[in-house]
Amino acid sequence: HQAYTHKLLTGRYDRFHTLRQEGGLSGFCRPDESEHDMFYSGHSSTAASSALGLSTANTMRGSKNTVVAVVGDGSMTGGMFYEALNNAGRTHDRLIIVLNDNEMSISENVGSMARYLAVVRAKPEYYRMKAHTEKLLKHIPVIGNELSDAAFDIKSALKRIIYSDSWFEDLGLHYIGPIDGHNIQQLCEAFEMAKKYDKPVLLHVNTLKGKGYDFAERSPEQFHGISKFDINTGEPLSSGTSFSSNFGDIMCRFASCDDRVCAITAAMSIGTGLDRFSSEHKDRFFDIGIAEEHAVAFALGLAKSGFIPVFAVYSTFLQRCFDQLLHDAALQKQKMVIAIDRAGFVGEDGETHQGVFDVSMLRSVPDITVYSPSSYEGLKHAMQQALYSESKLVAVRYPRGAQRAIPESIKPTFADFDVFGDENAEKAIVTYGRTFSACAFAYEKLVNSGESVKLIKLNRIIPVCEGAVEAAKNCKDVYFFEEGIRRGGAGEGFLFDLSKAGFSGKYHLRAIENGFVKQASVESLLHKYGFDEEGVLSFVTSAEA
Repeated sequence: HQAYTHKLLTGRYDRFHTLRQEGGLSGFCRPDESEHDMFYSGHSSTAASSALGLSTANTMRGSKNTVVAVVGDGSMTGGMFYEALNNAGRTHDRLIIVLNDNEMSISENVGSMARYLAVVRAKPEYYRMKAHTEKLLKHIPVIGNELSDAAFDIKSALKRIIYSDSWFEDLGLHYIGPIDGHNIQQLCEAFEMAKKYDKPVLLHVNTLKGKGYDFAERSPEQFHGISKFDINTGEPLSSGTSFSSNFGDIMCRFASCDDRVCAITAAMSIGTGLDRFSSEHKDRFFDIGIAEEHAVAFALGLAKSGFIPVFAVYSTFLQRCFDQLLHDAALQKQKMVIAIDRAGFVGEDGETHQGVFDVSMLRSVPDITVYSPSSYEGLKHAMQQALYSESKLVAVRYPRGAQRAIPESIKPTFADFDVFGDENAEKAIVTYGRTFSACAFAYEKLVNSGESVKLIKLNRIIPVCEGAVEAAKNCKDVYFFEEGIRRGGAGEGFLFDLSKAGFSGKYHLRAIENGFVKQASVESLLHKYGFDEEGVLSFVTSAEA
């Protein structure tokens, strides 16, 4: 979200009203949008690493240019940031890492003396005086270096008493701050000072989150990432139930009946619907920060001790802990549940946040079970199964937003799969998750028009039930619709199972060919990729399908 101001200052002011809209400005940095955007960004804690790579390249080329990375204090809950600092501290690269601390979480208790010294230390005059003093001390015969070292030791000891910055300096970075991030003069002086160092610098800046807008200042977490809202009241323009809110309610009900149920989130308690759980079951709620890898290994420890951990995570962020899913979950054969929110298209967040990779990724995890419900009732049933009918790693994935309507004539059973229509039909439409709604309405129209077709709904997508394969194997044409990437997805897996069962018909798979899906509304994306009712009908009735 720090990219917004950056965009306003780098030639995109006139287009800012198109932010996060189809064909408009991205909500994140994009090199194809502006020469001022160095990398695609969207996932936290990566900036320092990328910036270090740039500064190291400058050093190897003999360039004296300075690279600047702007990092939010939330990134300090992510291990990748510390990996970058540990690496940077051993270099002499001209790198400035600006820590935008908008909650004063690092040094709020340092007091007025520390703030005064921080301002003094940030002035260029101080830097010149410090360097000149060290030079004079070192030129004193015999004891010059010792005096310089002693002065350095005294300064370091004083800083350790007054500041909480010694950790950064111990890593090898020069620390400047904290600086008032709303004071332009102080910032300019601090940057001029930081650029004089031939080593990485950590510039600590204090800001007020949401400054200038009262509602955001009072409720910073709720305004961190927000959809359209009434500027006069701060209230969102659209509200109501969603899969996320239903998941939170379901978790609260299970936790009230079973004190083994625990909830884990990676700095997304509100987004995943666990805010109510966090207040009603504080002792079993764990917000572990932006540390998805740690979350899975942490869940392993809880599971080993007899608890039932549920890790709620967005599909796009699940990618960050693939190794842990293999090593610390599946291999260990301990019971834990991964609740995958924002599965499928998420809309306006664009390429970095679409939840289209998780099924392909999870299909390579041994012995995992994955459910993909299409309704709130289906979500409740899937969570019941995950918590009490499975004894190993289970994932339950569900989309962003609300459940979708289906024809009244179709009554899902919430078994592992459902079959609707004539068992001897020549065609079969197979799908799961959100696309079931469009497929169901298309199926109804096809039947009413005289088509010989059946509809197969997969509720458990990994592993696929043999019964679902049996229901499709004798059809002349099977049409699989998957709101995810084609390569390695459930659609390819279903074809493999069909082939083993003796299927000799034609198989037609509609999935996402290019996994990097650009920003647009969910409805627009469903239409563009052929996952709405119109797209399903066209695909099934087209001779080229």
